[in-house]
Amino acid sequence: MMRWDELEAPPLRVSRRGAVLEVVLDRPKANAIDLATSRVMGEVFTGFRDDPDLRVALVTAAGEKFFCPGWDLKAAADGDAVDGDYGKGGFGGLQELRGLNKPVIMAVNGICCGGGLELALSGDMILAADHAQFALPEIRSGTVADAASIKLPKRIPYHIAMEMLFTGRWLDAQEAHRWGFVNRILPAAALMEEARALADSLASGPPLVFAAIKEIVREAEDMKFHDALNRITGSQFETVERLYRSEDQLEGARAFAEKRDPVWKGR
Repeated sequence: MMRWDELEAPPLRVSRRGAVLEVVLDRPKANAIDLATSRVMGEVFTGFRDDPDLRVALVTAAGEKFFCPGWDLKAAADGDAVDGDYGKGGFGGLQELRGLNKPVIMAVNGICCGGGLELALSGDMILAADHAQFALPEIRSGTVADAASIKLPKRIPYHIAMEMLFTGRWLDAQEAHRWGFVNRILPAAALMEEARALADSLASGPPLVFAAIKEIVREAEDMKFHDALNRITGSQFETVERLYRSEDQLEGARAFAEKRDPVWKGR
C-alpha cells in the first residue's frame, strides 16, 4: 500500500525532499477540488503535521494555466454536496486543520480563484508566477466565499477585500502583491526554483520557534495585545513552553556565543 507521502498519481503528487514535503495538486483540466480530492488533501496535510521529520510544506499545482479554481462545479452537478464531507482540515485539507505549527508555502502557478484563493490564503507565504490571477467570483453564481469573507479583510485593506467579495473582479499578480497577500512575483520558469530555495531555508531553521510563532499568531488574532501577552507569560501556549524548555533554546544561545551556526534538532 502506497504511503500518504508517496502519491504519484492524480489528484495529488506528493514527495519528500529532505525535511520538505512537496504537494502538487494534479487534477486535470483545471485542478478543481471535489469532495474526494479534499479528503485526500486532508490526509496528506494531517500526515505532514504529525510527521516529526517534516518541517515545511510546499504546495503548488500541475500545469501552467491553473493553480486552482476552487470547488468542482461539475462534480457538484453530478451529486457532490457543497456541505458534504470535505475530510480532515475542511476544504482543501488546510484551512480548518488544527495544530498545524509548521510553515506552509504556496507557489501559485496560474489562475487562483474561489476556493483556490481560500486554499492559498491558508498558507503562510505566497509566491506567484507573473501570469497568476486572483479572484473571488462566487458572487456571480449567487453564493458566498465563506472562508475568504473571514480571512481576506484581515489580510489586505478592508475596502479592497470588500470590492473583491462584492464584485468578483480579477487581480493580476502585481496588484495582489501591491495589496500584500502575495510575497513575491517571479517569472513562471523561476517559480519553483525560488519556492524550493525558500522551503529549504525554512527547513534549516528552528522548528520549535516556527511552531511557537504559528500558535501565537493564530491564537492571538482576535485577542487584545495584553491578553495575548499574558497568556504567553502565564505559560498558556504549549509551543512556547516547549521551546523555553528545549535543547534548541540552549543550542541557540551556545551557537551565538561560539559564533557558529546552530544545529536545530526540534527538541
